[in-house]
Amino acid sequence: MIEIISSGVLSPGEGCSPKVCIVGSGPAGFYTAQQLIKARQDVEVDIYERLPVPFGLVRFGVAPDHPEVKNVINTFTQTARQSRCSFYGNVDVGTDVSVEELRQAYHAVVLSYGAEGNRTMGVPGEDLAGVHAAKDFVGWYNGLPSCRQLRPDLSSETAVILGQGNVALDVARVLLSPLDILKMTDITQPALEALAESQVRRVLIVGRRGPVQVACTVKEVREMVNLPNARPEMVGADFEGVAEALKDLPRPRKRLTELMLKTALEVPGEKEQQRRSEASHAWGFRFFRSPVEILADPERSRTAGIRLAVNRLEGSGEGARAVLTGEVEDVTCGLVISSIGYKSLPIDPSLPFDSRKAIVLNNMGRVQRAAGLYCSGWLKTGPTGVIATTMNNSFDTARSLVEDMDLGTLDVSVVKPGSQSVAALLEKRGVKPVTFSDWEKIDRVELSRGEAVGKPREKLSVTDHNGHRQEMAL
Repeated sequence: MIEIISSGVLSPGEGCSPKVCIVGSGPAGFYTAQQLIKARQDVEVDIYERLPVPFGLVRFGVAPDHPEVKNVINTFTQTARQSRCSFYGNVDVGTDVSVEELRQAYHAVVLSYGAEGNRTMGVPGEDLAGVHAAKDFVGWYNGLPSCRQLRPDLSSETAVILGQGNVALDVARVLLSPLDILKMTDITQPALEALAESQVRRVLIVGRRGPVQVACTVKEVREMVNLPNARPEMVGADFEGVAEALKDLPRPRKRLTELMLKTALEVPGEKEQQRRSEASHAWGFRFFRSPVEILADPERSRTAGIRLAVNRLEGSGEGARAVLTGEVEDVTCGLVISSIGYKSLPIDPSLPFDSRKAIVLNNMGRVQRAAGLYCSGWLKTGPTGVIATTMNNSFDTARSLVEDMDLGTLDVSVVKPGSQSVAALLEKRGVKPVTFSDWEKIDRVELSRGEAVGKPREKLSVTDHNGHRQEMAL
């Protein structure tokens, strides 16, 4: 645990160091810290995290069968182990300590806490049992504390996923993957047990526009095409005119569209034909469809289906708009997962927050009308791109901050107490932070538990302000 120093007395040498606080320990937070420490030899960085454990969506969002994406944790660990970087988990900024209190304690505060809200569909029946946000479903199989009690009902044959981004395909893959594959990942044990009993045999991945506008990448589609014991089921008519549009597409989009065309329209070779005929599971994209209503069972207690509006496109390429035709169709299903986007939430009423775009208003990461306050990651741009996108966006914010220090527009000559005063506040409020060395104890236990069952790790359940105590006792 961190040592509480409540006197507030700083040595002269200590007072000279610019003190920066980062809120959030996902990719945005760690990449911002990494760049700050690299750019200024005197800066001290403290990272505060709501959960007892670090790494945000790398730990709780990346699919369990994509371990290579989680390798960035090694880079983040190197940053956290630096003498000028400290991690304080289990501290909920906005509840345990306010943004204003952090601004009093530090020369600069960087908000990098990501997007923990869900975009809603805004259709009747959205609150029925059997309807889940993809973020929550992903959190369930990845062990996010707030999603541990989800208990999704997997007793129906068909699941419908709304949205066609990479997260939607992650969910589809987890629902349909053979258990032998999932057993070798860091998926949580409760999720593994639930999926072992799953009756889901068919997954439809629904989007309001067409194949040329699909939001996923070629790698994820290829994984679906090659998924063992699962065959693709596409609607040939959805690809009308797509072959002619290929020549005008940029290369990544062209490769993706060619793969979908081939999967939908080409007659497979003998070996692939046999594989498909023997598969007990199926998946498919359904294009030009928008949700109108989640249909309830006769008792009106849970999901029995979904009503989809049939769309047509106006315009072409990325800018094409989905326009209603007036037709609708009903699909029987017992599970609906909405993967239409994450959204950031304001943690402090004083933040200049654009609720429509769900971002903090900023200029190159400088929060508007708030000197010394910055933002990076999805809170800065909205939930777009991959980890590399967040890296560049966070490096840019760090550069803005360093530039402000160098030019003197951010005054770092005043002595600031940093974590000393925050630690005193947290102690007074009964909050016990988790340090990075505490996290490393949890990490070692997870790795050894995983090794015992042939998995890379077995995640421990971490819950609230007291949740880490059981970990420390292990």
